[in-house]
Amino acid sequence: MISVLVVDPQPLQRFGFRMLLESSPDTEIVGEAENGAEAVRWTTELHPDVVLMDIRMPGVDGIEATRRIAAASGRSRILVLTTFDVDRYAFAVLRAGASGCLLKDTRPEELLAGIRAVAAGDAVIAPALTRRLLDMAADRLGDDFCGAVRRDSRLDSLTGREREILVAIGHGLTNGEIAQRFTLSESTVKTHVGRVLAKIGARDRIQAVILAYDLRLTLPV
Repeated sequence: MISVLVVDPQPLQRFGFRMLLESSPDTEIVGEAENGAEAVRWTTELHPDVVLMDIRMPGVDGIEATRRIAAASGRSRILVLTTFDVDRYAFAVLRAGASGCLLKDTRPEELLAGIRAVAAGDAVIAPALTRRLLDMAADRLGDDFCGAVRRDSRLDSLTGREREILVAIGHGLTNGEIAQRFTLSESTVKTHVGRVLAKIGARDRIQAVILAYDLRLTLPV
């Protein structure tokens, strides 16, 4: 059973998450918090498998709460929900230590799948959110964003195929989409992804996305 702490300032939103989690046979809600300070306190006390975190909250927001929870090095992993009008905060919360970021309008079954993936130690990020963030970065950085790839020793150990896989991860593609793009089986892609993460020292897929972004490997599409 996956234990979940729901963090959202809106009572109606929390009620909706509770109904969804209680309807699933493998998830249970162990607590609710309406702001980041409560989220940190309840995570410390309850040790949930997954913290379902909103970003915009009064007082301590989701970014700072994520940073504090991640710094505590507990077993709880954080899945953030955001909306397009606040997606400028998405990379900040991922850098703070979140294991995933999904859109608030995601379908219930996709949210449950994301919770299961994060609880299992994987990472999830909405492809549409990744692509929108990259578009925003290009607008902000202008021609400099499209300049030369930054040198980094972590790239030197990658094969040509692994570098292509890293770029695809940076664009937010799923394993299935990567398999289709390169005419590979999903099991082969999974192996490639595992090797890429190990070689670049990334804890999960989220860190790989951030690295691709930082090194300018990933350009808007």
